Amino acid sequence: MTTDTPRYDRRAASRVLAGLAQPGLFAAPVAIPDRRRFEFTSTTLHTEPNSHLTYSQRLYLERFMRPCRAYQVTSATHRITWTDSDGIPNTGHYRADGLGPIVPIAMRETVLALWHALAANTAFAERISALGPREHAMLDGTTTDHEPMDIFRVGIEAAGRALAQHALLARQTPYRSAAEFARGMHESGLFAAVATRWYWELQASTYRRGMIPVTLIAQPDGTVRYSAETVATLRAMKDATISDAHTVMRRATHSEGLSIAEAIAKYHDDLDLISRQYALLPAGTRPACLAAMPHHLGGGHYSILPVVIDQFVAVFTEVASRCELAEVSATLDEATADRAATAEDQVFYVPDMTCKHCVRTITGVLESMDIRVIEIDLISKRVVAEFRSPRNRARAFEAIRDGGYNPVAERPASVAEDAVAAAPSETAV
Repeated sequence: MTTDTPRYDRRAASRVLAGLAQPGLFAAPVAIPDRRRFEFTSTTLHTEPNSHLTYSQRLYLERFMRPCRAYQVTSATHRITWTDSDGIPNTGHYRADGLGPIVPIAMRETVLALWHALAANTAFAERISALGPREHAMLDGTTTDHEPMDIFRVGIEAAGRALAQHALLARQTPYRSAAEFARGMHESGLFAAVATRWYWELQASTYRRGMIPVTLIAQPDGTVRYSAETVATLRAMKDATISDAHTVMRRATHSEGLSIAEAIAKYHDDLDLISRQYALLPAGTRPACLAAMPHHLGGGHYSILPVVIDQFVAVFTEVASRCELAEVSATLDEATADRAATAEDQVFYVPDMTCKHCVRTITGVLESMDIRVIEIDLISKRVVAEFRSPRNRARAFEAIRDGGYNPVAERPASVAEDAVAAAPSETAV
């Protein structure tokens, strides 16, 4: 085996990433965005009769969350859409009895601030450039997003997802503001709990659907923790996912006689759906988040997760105080959707497309409908596809929604310009 052959090794891949981060992932202070006004539209989620879950939530629960039960899941009450400060459309969720839309909107601005800080860190870029074929092969064989910058960007976004998703449970906590909630979640160790107890696809997919299979219990010291039932259920779901992944691999390698590489190529969609990384996990091995693994570096113990979370929470508390929110009528979005449904425009956005797994999933949905994908960009969330007709486009949107994503038409330029030009008020929400 040559040194540039992809090799699955989670600890070694984690050490490569820790070596990149340890000298100073956020060496310079992160620039906090100025006070800004964000207009958003809010839509009530429609649950099924005699249920607190939507159709999409129930289907995902039944298909991919065994043995979790419906009563263990909390659902959002509203879905919001807005355009962030980089001009990219976004979707998020909140509960009417919680902290409102401030958490998902401020979370996204925090993600952008940290992304911009990473991009400006020239020393970090130089360390990435210095990686050799062996290190790249380790990342290629172990991670979904092979490029180091992409891996860190996705990790930062995952921290934001965890914060916004747990905010659906704010009423179960003593925290009464977005900043207080973020600090309380950090002090309670919930970010680490997500990294170690959840499996990756569960966190991403339930976030996109506005649901969370968790119950929080307030403690006398002001922190919160997962209930014993939550801990047991999360472990059972993770074990079931690993078992499913191993079953696919055994079928491919033993019954069909495929090599591991051939099995991954043939069952690409199946393995991604149930976590490709777990399909390659040695039997009897408990998976560990790459960011949470400790390493001995620079004369001491080091792991990436605490560094990222410390910075994320610090920036979020500042950003949340500088966001002014204004709800606007959903009539504009509906008109936009109608225009898109009858236009020949080939461009749309998928705001909750967050990693290369999402890119492959959305591409697969479109190609299964004989729709050619011309371009799909993870950073801008922009997709260009060859729709045959407005009806074909509408059906494709429905298929993408069935997969747990929320495609939106391109926002009219005048709306985006008005949102940027609007002067912020003196008070932030």
